[in-house]
Amino acid sequence: MANAAVSPAALAESLTSLRETEPLIQHLTNRVTINDVANSTLHWGALPVMADGPEDGPEMAHGASAVLLNTGQLNDSLSEAIYETGLAANELGVPVVLDPVGMGSTPTRNELVERLLADVEFAAIKGNYGEITALAGTEAEVRGVESVGEYDEIEQTAQAVAESADTVVVASGDTDIVATADTAYRVAAGHEMMGEVVGTGCILGGTVASFCGGIDDSLRAALHATLAFGLVGERAADDEYSGPASYHTNLLDEIWNLTPEAASDLDVDLEDRVEAIE
Repeated sequence: MANAAVSPAALAESLTSLRETEPLIQHLTNRVTINDVANSTLHWGALPVMADGPEDGPEMAHGASAVLLNTGQLNDSLSEAIYETGLAANELGVPVVLDPVGMGSTPTRNELVERLLADVEFAAIKGNYGEITALAGTEAEVRGVESVGEYDEIEQTAQAVAESADTVVVASGDTDIVATADTAYRVAAGHEMMGEVVGTGCILGGTVASFCGGIDDSLRAALHATLAFGLVGERAADDEYSGPASYHTNLLDEIWNLTPEAASDLDVDLEDRVEAIE
């Protein structure tokens, strides 16, 4: 991807596309973070809908611009809805984004994610370092839904998953990785306070889905989504906050505040923030 694709003007163009097209993003996600995911989707300029029933889910996919499948909380009904909605979206040509929350932590999650990977095509897969490593079939340390441990070869791991699933992979961590089978990028954006708020990973998943719903190129969508969310995390820390709760509020506000005009005026060298890995 050319350097021009990570300029303020290019990011502003992506944000403009979201606001002009107002893509409907269907989320099948967990109850812990559902409100934050819905609000962040709306603040980016997309429209959220949380249709996650075994019958309602596949039906809603007919009107969706993108679908997010998040495995953060599973039961038999939601697992069935996730699977059937993924199939329905594929049949309709609707982009599907997978957030395999907790992959590698329980057999139930592993089984569902493996079934999805076998039968559903994805525009993008977003997970933390541990989840992406588990998807690659490599030993990963995942406690609950959190990634712990060291991942020295995460770029290569993300590329391996991208190749096997024929998709774009976002691996979130201290430095985010956006990868295809052929290339990978390190995205240096974000703030340590993001790790003090439950649900920032789910918000990133919703952000990737929102951008995929409004932008035809899935690599551009995933890269701009990851970069934009990291920049929002930094801007939230620039605002006054007294702890995680007030930072959380700032984070949602700054998503809303990152308009196309604000992106065009960013006083940040974005080319320095995105490093192509040779």
